[in-house]
Amino acid sequence: MSMFSAFNINATGMTAERYRMDVISENVANANTTRTADGTPYRRKVVSFSEKSNRASFEHILGWQRHIHSTSGTAGTKSHTHEVAHTHTGVGYTGNGVRVNRLYEDHVTEMNMVYDPSHPDADENGYVTYPNVNIITEMTNMIDASRAYEANATAFNATKAIVQRGLEIGS
Repeated sequence: MSMFSAFNINATGMTAERYRMDVISENVANANTTRTADGTPYRRKVVSFSEKSNRASFEHILGWQRHIHSTSGTAGTKSHTHEVAHTHTGVGYTGNGVRVNRLYEDHVTEMNMVYDPSHPDADENGYVTYPNVNIITEMTNMIDASRAYEANATAFNATKAIVQRGLEIGS
């Protein structure tokens, strides 16, 4: 593992959480938007994350080496094949960070219907369709994203301190 791997992992976490905070801010800003460019009410947006894929084989990630031993049978005997897994090659899983998997509109949470016959976007029954944005949920998600960002920043700074200390020892 290079000394910059930890920096890269924490940087991906900070970038992803910053994007999540931007989306949450957009949701809060549009909490009362009853008409978007396409004429429909704003729909809450949600971000999902996934681990950055590691293209290495399963054996490589776990540090296994596979050896296949086989013996051929002679007349009247059976041939045998078996695998032996050795678990110490010095290669281990270090992780690759996080990535934004997708951004999607929340179609699960229902839109808010409010009776206001004087509103220009009211339907024939006097109800206005407001976005499915719950300010309490969004603020809770914002706190969560902020704390996750802070945790990644703290880990980044701790790694930086370790690297700096290592450089001081080496000189």
